[in-house]
Amino acid sequence: MAKTGADLLVERLLEWGVDTVFSLPGDGINGIYESLRNRQDQIKLIQVRHEEAAAFMACGYAKFTGKLGVCIATSGCGGIHLLNGLYDAKYDAQPVLAITGHTAHDISGTFYQQDVDLVKVFADVAVYNERVMGPDHVVNVVDQAIRTALGQRTVTHISFPKDFQDWTTSDDKRSEVNEPDHSSATMVSQYVSPDPRQLQRAADLINAGEKVVIFAGRGCLGAREEVLALSEAVGGPIIKALLGKGVVPDNDPHTTGGLGLLGTAPSQDAMQECDTLIMIGSRFPYLEYFPKPGQARTVQIDLDPSHIGLRTPVEVGLMGDSQAVLQALLPLLHRKADRGFLEKAQQRMTHWNELMTERGTQEAIPMKPQVIPHTLSPLLNDDAIVTCDCGNNTTWAARHIQLRGNMQFSTSGLLATMASGLPYAIAASVAHPGRQVVALVGDGGFTMLMGEMATAVKYKLPIKVFIFHNNSYGQIKWEQIVMEGNPEFAVDLQPIDFAAYAHACGAKGFTMDDPKNAEAVIRQALEHDGPVLVDAIVDQNEPPMPGKITTDQAIEFAKALVRGERDRSEIIKNVISNQFHEAVATKGRSLLGILPGL
Repeated sequence: MAKTGADLLVERLLEWGVDTVFSLPGDGINGIYESLRNRQDQIKLIQVRHEEAAAFMACGYAKFTGKLGVCIATSGCGGIHLLNGLYDAKYDAQPVLAITGHTAHDISGTFYQQDVDLVKVFADVAVYNERVMGPDHVVNVVDQAIRTALGQRTVTHISFPKDFQDWTTSDDKRSEVNEPDHSSATMVSQYVSPDPRQLQRAADLINAGEKVVIFAGRGCLGAREEVLALSEAVGGPIIKALLGKGVVPDNDPHTTGGLGLLGTAPSQDAMQECDTLIMIGSRFPYLEYFPKPGQARTVQIDLDPSHIGLRTPVEVGLMGDSQAVLQALLPLLHRKADRGFLEKAQQRMTHWNELMTERGTQEAIPMKPQVIPHTLSPLLNDDAIVTCDCGNNTTWAARHIQLRGNMQFSTSGLLATMASGLPYAIAASVAHPGRQVVALVGDGGFTMLMGEMATAVKYKLPIKVFIFHNNSYGQIKWEQIVMEGNPEFAVDLQPIDFAAYAHACGAKGFTMDDPKNAEAVIRQALEHDGPVLVDAIVDQNEPPMPGKITTDQAIEFAKALVRGERDRSEIIKNVISNQFHEAVATKGRSLLGILPGL
């Protein structure tokens, strides 16, 4: 029996090793669904409640497995819904293939129902972006889409007209130039090492440095031993971009943790004081946290040459896989006898960790948001997977979740979109059955795709979701106050009983509002064999201040209070308490030393 275009698609996905797809059904992809139904013993379909979640799940699946993520959506509106999750994959350089339906080929462009030209819509997000022109075109298109997604670590898209899904090769006439079986499903290693002369230039630069900092991003996630060996050789601290949080354990003495608004004061100090920077596998976007031009000589290692020199002036660029480059570079480095720079960073980190413990063990009511991740962190398994949304919850997760062992962590990086935390957790649980998966999300981000809690229930995924419930778009509120100098506006949220919602979905729900009960509730949640949602009621006025406040931020903060910030008395009380302890603990700049009257 002749195979349909949809059969050819699904069989080629299988040849490339695809075993899971994320999708919501629709008329425009019925042919593909029939082929998936006939092969459900070979390829798993995870049905979602919103196509945006399908794209997030494909991105999360790629992040937590290193494999291709695949999402499928119907024509028109379904495909449009994929865009946010696909941009998340594009900006975090994850290999994702999006497959969308399309109007029948001979009615396309005539304002038929759902007749949206998704090839044009996806022109910016997808590096490879093609419409299937018939059954004999399918294999060629699928191969090119997948090899591009994997080879360039990016998003690709196939638009598949509805009628071609049902056509067979007997309905089609192969062109003379389209030789049968000329395309192959071939995986290629990206283990690339740079030119030896460039390696020696980099080694000479590093050997000449006295205060060396290593800045490690997600490109180093498979190079833990090499990054630690580099730190030991140069006597310098490892600073981690957020997506590189898992490069080395958070409690390792060689690291000072993160950088930027979510980072630590010791990391910021080290960046400001270094004379040499080794930047590996990151395109961290916040330019103000890098050494000032002319301050530090820089070596950058990246698999993508277009990233080298993108954020800070680079003297030597090394293109290649982080692990391969470091393995070639390390024998050329001289171990620095002077450990003073690293030891100074370690002393500062001791004070910072004491401060985080103090913040995470507060017993105040309303409950401080730091209590949730600080209490949760030591209770997690050594191979747990942690996801989070983008918002204030990201700050608390970044600072208080201490990764160790083989734990994995991710969030939306460069896109920094809300709503990714829950879909990421679902994808992680699908990809790694039996591993503990935890999502730390805000009430704002959760409500955007809260229907996916039902997806977790449907597939019996034992994810644990912790909601920082402050009835506010918290990060936006603090951006209005601290960055813009404006009183908060239009950031309040109507309260929802999330524990009741969890029960309505068929999950277990807890409400937590007292820090004295936090550990008991979190233990119950982790021990429950099934999906759980913990609705944690937290202080709306707890500020997610940067590790070290700048003068400009202090001035804008003061302006917002003077101009009529509604909750200024509570905000001032929290800020004074936090900044006093931070100034003492970090010996660094705080609002107390900058802002008159505090």
